[in-house]
Amino acid sequence: MVSKNFYFQTIGRVVFITATSLMLAFLLVRENYVFSVLTLIALVLQAFYLIKYVNETNRKIAYFFDAIKNEDFTLRFPEKLTLKSLEELNHSLNMLNEMIQKIHLKNQTQERFYQEILKQADIGILAINNKGHILFANPRLEHMLNYTPLNHIKQLSQIDENLYRIFSELKPFERRMFQLTNEREKIDLAIKSSSFNLDGQELLLVVIQDIHQELDEKETESWTKLIRVLTHEIMNSITPITSISDSILKYYQKGDSTPEDGSEYQKRFNNTIKGLEVIKDQGANLMSFVQSYRSFLNVPVPDKKIVLAQSLLEKVKLLVSQNPEFSNTSIELQIATPSLELFIDEKQITQVLINLCKNALQSLSNQENSSIKLIAGIDPAGEKYIEVEDNGPGIPHELINEIFVPFFTTKNSGTGVGLSLSKQILRMHGGNLKVKSIPEKNTTFTLFF
Repeated sequence: MVSKNFYFQTIGRVVFITATSLMLAFLLVRENYVFSVLTLIALVLQAFYLIKYVNETNRKIAYFFDAIKNEDFTLRFPEKLTLKSLEELNHSLNMLNEMIQKIHLKNQTQERFYQEILKQADIGILAINNKGHILFANPRLEHMLNYTPLNHIKQLSQIDENLYRIFSELKPFERRMFQLTNEREKIDLAIKSSSFNLDGQELLLVVIQDIHQELDEKETESWTKLIRVLTHEIMNSITPITSISDSILKYYQKGDSTPEDGSEYQKRFNNTIKGLEVIKDQGANLMSFVQSYRSFLNVPVPDKKIVLAQSLLEKVKLLVSQNPEFSNTSIELQIATPSLELFIDEKQITQVLINLCKNALQSLSNQENSSIKLIAGIDPAGEKYIEVEDNGPGIPHELINEIFVPFFTTKNSGTGVGLSLSKQILRMHGGNLKVKSIPEKNTTFTLFF
């Protein structure tokens, strides 16, 4: 409709200009100079208004597109004019402006929606161009790598040289595995890449996932199967030996007649009894050892209830303080919020905390001003936790990855079941047990719920 009006208006004006030009020619031929001058003035005015009309339309359209280019959607043209064609043009431009504004707002909303999804994703995501510049890195990735802001892959060399080498050599549709140990924790990273084209630029999209917990669960499952087989076979083998040795020992001890003192037979008799006692004791110790690992296999399903963190830690402190071994060690409680609640099996978590406190005490045996801190709070990710921190000598770097492995122990009388059982209990709660240690400074075990 607008183009029709514009077309008719322009044609009409051109027709009038043509007619005026013919009239001017006619008057000049007749040498009627007075009317010729008037007609010439009329012709100039018609040409002027035609140019003004066309330029006004062009200026409006140019102004409109400049506003769109600058994302200025506040532009409004007046819709009540004398000229019908300009009125319709203004109305159409206003309608188009509103449509583009709606599309723009819709695109912005979608963009914010997708950005929020990427921010909240539990995996690390980053986009890299062919020069190594990081165009996008979500907060989960920065938290995983404990580094922010990430602008170029060269920054990864400050985290780990091997990690930087992987990224610098990474090709589209490759998969890599990498174990990263930072000051907070050890994480196993699964790295997967793909490529996409954006505005003619080839970009590398990298997805990074921490699969440490999955590997941990798989390892625990493997240990569980192994321990189940071992305990079954050992118990089947040792039970008859212990039983028979005990029966023979009772037979000798309750015998009606004993050999004469000093005889060779008497010596053999005494050695036999001692040997049977050794077999009985070692068999009983071995059965006790196996029974301790059966507890690892038979962790009951937690009976979860809401428990105040403060009352839980006060209870643990009271139980631990009654042990004379803790008399020279200060125990401090730090609770972020007195009303902090945990949904746990109180009995099981208490057992875990007492075990960790005992381990801490053993590491503090030669430590002056020894102290243990029990800390409860909520981390930035919204995860509730309890920390057991001691100011002992720390755990050697080469051992820190082994302490949760069943059968592993640094104690002469230990079975290596305590920490692995504690971790299993936390897994049954849907949480995790982690450790960080700074040599000659402190060791912290953290229970995540």
